[in-house]
Amino acid sequence: MVRIRLMRMGTKKRPYYRVVVQDSRKPRNGTTIEEVGYYHPIDAEDKQVSLDANRIKYWINNGAQPSDTVKKLLNREKLSLN
Repeated sequence: MVRIRLMRMGTKKRPYYRVVVQDSRKPRNGTTIEEVGYYHPIDAEDKQVSLDANRIKYWINNGAQPSDTVKKLLNREKLSLN
C-alpha cells in the first residue's frame, strides 16, 4: 500500500520533516516515490507547513492513505481529503 507520511530530516533536537509518498513496507527514511511538501515544527507558525495540494489530491485519488500526522497537517492547512 502507498502511504503519504513524514520522513525525518535535520539534526538531533532540531528536526524537520518532508511529506513524502512512499510504499508502506519501506523504512521511514527509505526510498520515496515523490516528495509533496515539508513540515518544520520549530519555525514560525506561518512557515511551518508547505504542501503541494494538487499532488496530494492526485495520490489520494489513486489510493494513497495519509498517516495520522499527515491527516492533522492537511486539516490544519484546510485541505480536503477528497
